[in-house]
Amino acid sequence: MVAAAGAFTTGAAPTSASTVATPLDRVIPAPASVEPGGAPYRLTPGTRIRVDDSREARRVGEYLADILRPSTGYRLPVTSHGDGGIRLRLAKGPYGDEGYRLDSGRSGLTITAYKASGLFHGVQTLRQLLPAAVEKDSVQPGPWLVAGGTIEDTPRYAWRGAMLDVSRHFFGVDEVKRYIDQIALYKINKLHLHLSDDQGWRIAVDSWPRLATYGGSTEVGGGPGGHYTKADYKEIVRYAASRHLEVVPEIDMPGHTNAALASYAELNCDGVAPPLYTGIKVGFSSLCVGKEVTYDFVDDVVRELAALTPGRYLHIGGDEAHSTSHADYVKFMDRVQPIVAEYGKTVIGWHQLTGATPAKGALAQYWGLDRTSAEEKAQVAKAAQNGTGLILSPADRAYLDMKYTKDTPLGLSWAGYVEVQRSYDWDPGAYLPDAPASAVRGVEAPLWTETLSESGHLDQMAFPRLPGIAELGWSPASTHDWDDYKVRLAAQAPRWDALGAGYHRSPQVPWPTD
Repeated sequence: MVAAAGAFTTGAAPTSASTVATPLDRVIPAPASVEPGGAPYRLTPGTRIRVDDSREARRVGEYLADILRPSTGYRLPVTSHGDGGIRLRLAKGPYGDEGYRLDSGRSGLTITAYKASGLFHGVQTLRQLLPAAVEKDSVQPGPWLVAGGTIEDTPRYAWRGAMLDVSRHFFGVDEVKRYIDQIALYKINKLHLHLSDDQGWRIAVDSWPRLATYGGSTEVGGGPGGHYTKADYKEIVRYAASRHLEVVPEIDMPGHTNAALASYAELNCDGVAPPLYTGIKVGFSSLCVGKEVTYDFVDDVVRELAALTPGRYLHIGGDEAHSTSHADYVKFMDRVQPIVAEYGKTVIGWHQLTGATPAKGALAQYWGLDRTSAEEKAQVAKAAQNGTGLILSPADRAYLDMKYTKDTPLGLSWAGYVEVQRSYDWDPGAYLPDAPASAVRGVEAPLWTETLSESGHLDQMAFPRLPGIAELGWSPASTHDWDDYKVRLAAQAPRWDALGAGYHRSPQVPWPTD
């Protein structure tokens, strides 16, 4: 774990829980509607978790019980019988796919949703309403109070993503699962895995085995790298689904492909494989657009990856293809996008895809800056006007690997320094001039790993900024207020302490002093 300003060690937080219930509006993301009132609900040794007689509701109930049992010491049986206690209920109503209603009072606590994903998001709200000590893995004294009243909540955007770059530095299955658990707390619903780049290829492809065994054998700085077997990848997908996240795999092309080019000489225009690369420069590699073997390669990779991925999307990158001419870039995208469709997936590309012709239904992920040229922004806006959906990840707002200040020991600064308030203080619906608000599908917080090689590094850079991006994706624009948000954010610190998740103590946030 990095000893940056504010880095903490586990066990630093006091173990006694407050006897005052957390107000219903003190959670992140901010709920759409809160009506406080009435006596609080109290968990007791006799509390049961009542679920509908459905597999989906029972799974959410078991998840909740697994969180609450270690810290409370209570049995918390998950049952479809009895009265009172905590009830998880599936029912028709104005909840959409992910919304929920939480009712808390002396006689019980009920979370109602139309789908299991809504129940799951309601459980994340419940976690934040309980004392932070509920996250610990040993018995704590309590009491376990939830403020009385009602929350009605639905997300502003359907896309609330977090991207993890496992190519620059490789992160194993357990490390990815840990990150999944961290981002699920804030109602993130997409995990974008950046599986290939110049420095490493991270997914096994049976028809091109050297991609993983050779192309995945190193990383930035020359470490051992690594790759996911197909069983590993399926386990990540399964675990993400259990937290109601959809995995979006990315194979970046035609640039950012040195690991593939090094693995197979025939993918290079001159037929000569370059050496493996362990630096951090970009823009020097390109698949050979004029060779038919390139499209055989893409077809095989997309086919195998699509078969492993139950989600709707496959990300084909497309950024920083500086070694590919514009004409070749357009030709490449015209050939590759139909391959993705052939295997039943919807194309996502970085926003440079709009310089070609995005396929019908494609999404463009914008990573430009406030200072990006008006011409480039206009190109993206025009694509949006023509039906291309947008995911907003402006690098000088949403890139979690940017340094907070010049003194931050980790991260890069090519997009500038991104303190917590800057990361939070923008409106996705109005960010890109002339892009219709209806084209914005949501937001995503990418975490690139050129300088990050362990889970503690991810903690330092994602927290406290990721919850703000999550709030921009979930909460109504009317709730957006930095002065209110920074107080709610500060209150997350004891929870991160209890979870053993390191974070950066930005001076912009009024952190607890005890």
